[in-house]
Amino acid sequence: MIFGIGVDIVEVKRFERWVNNPDLIDRYFNSAEKKSGLSVSALCQHYAVRFAAKEAFSKALGTGISGFLLSDVYVKSDERGKPELVICDSAKTLLDSTCGKCTVHISLSHEKGYAVAFVVIEKD
Repeated sequence: MIFGIGVDIVEVKRFERWVNNPDLIDRYFNSAEKKSGLSVSALCQHYAVRFAAKEAFSKALGTGISGFLLSDVYVKSDERGKPELVICDSAKTLLDSTCGKCTVHISLSHEKGYAVAFVVIEKD
C-alpha cells in the first residue's frame, strides 16, 4: 500500500552559488554524496538532483522538511547504477515513527536546466 508520494523539481543554475560555498554543501549534503573534481555545471546537476530527492522524500513522508536533517537523506547508486535513497539517523527515526515498516522508491532525472526527483513510500 502506498503511504505517500512526493515530487520536486529544481533549477540547476540555482546551485552555482552552492557549489562555490562549502558551508551550504556541508549543511545539506551527506559526506557520501559530496563530489569534487567535476566541472561546475556537472556539480550543479549532481547537487540539484540530490536536493530534489530530499525535498521529494519530505513531501512523500508528509512532514515537509521538518523533524530531520537533510544530510540524513542521501542518494547512492546500486551496482547497476540504479539510484537508491538512503535514510539514516534523524530521518530514519522520523520515517519509522511516521510510517512504520516501509520501502522507499526513487526516480531521478535531469535535463539541461532542471533536475527532478520522484519518491514513493510503500508501507510493507
